[in-house]
Amino acid sequence: MNTWQSKLKSIGAAALMLCAFAWTGASAQISGTPHNLGSTGTGPNTFSGTAEICVFCHTPHGSETSAEVPLWNRTLTAPGSYTTYSSTNSSTLDGGVAPVGSVSIACLSCHDGSQAMDTMINTPGSGTTAFNVGTPADPLDGFWTGADRPQGIANLGTDLVNDHPIGIQYGGGGITATLLTPADPDFVDPKTALVNGAQVWWVDTSAGTADSREKTDMLLYTRTVDDATQGLSGTQPFVECASCHDPHTANATFLRVANTGSAVCLACHNK
Repeated sequence: MNTWQSKLKSIGAAALMLCAFAWTGASAQISGTPHNLGSTGTGPNTFSGTAEICVFCHTPHGSETSAEVPLWNRTLTAPGSYTTYSSTNSSTLDGGVAPVGSVSIACLSCHDGSQAMDTMINTPGSGTTAFNVGTPADPLDGFWTGADRPQGIANLGTDLVNDHPIGIQYGGGGITATLLTPADPDFVDPKTALVNGAQVWWVDTSAGTADSREKTDMLLYTRTVDDATQGLSGTQPFVECASCHDPHTANATFLRVANTGSAVCLACHNK
């Protein structure tokens, strides 16, 4: 058996093991599955370069916009690169077959063997690079030009399609002061309180006190909702930039808590 055949055999064995695990442990959190590829993972494939979990598939900024999955952190292979089952011209295949796409192409960005598992659009820590911004082209106008412009997450631009949603109701909406369970069970229940007569919301993290809102919690921002079609009105908690980022912290990229073990992501996302 040559080297390439050995690799294919290994990939096939890993894929079969993942499928078997999906049936036996579907309710397990991602940290306890073979899809935890970070240094804390217990599966057959792990990467010692980071303890983050979500980063191997998702990124809050600069994601692959053509992927029909949330904030995908891997480059997709061209659909035409794949040879599909329809090429066998089987007489039992009586349904139309489209080019590889949808969620399948996102799965294949890891499982087709063309990219290493730690090949990501945004690697852990990529947003902490200190850029040499130089001096403005004109000291009077204050605008950076050319190579002097800060790059990466320091300069998101006005197109936010490839960034985590902001100005969005937390947990799918439908949350009130008396009903704190999100409409979407994939989100952690928030906490709420009256502060100086105003309703405030947050998602608690393990970095501080459990029952009080602190800078180390994921803060949610109260906005007014009037959506008759959803039966919602009044105040609702919204996700904004400052839900995850605190400009007054020394943490990398101003995150409210360190993202070890994807703590920022998993504070809100029940995965």
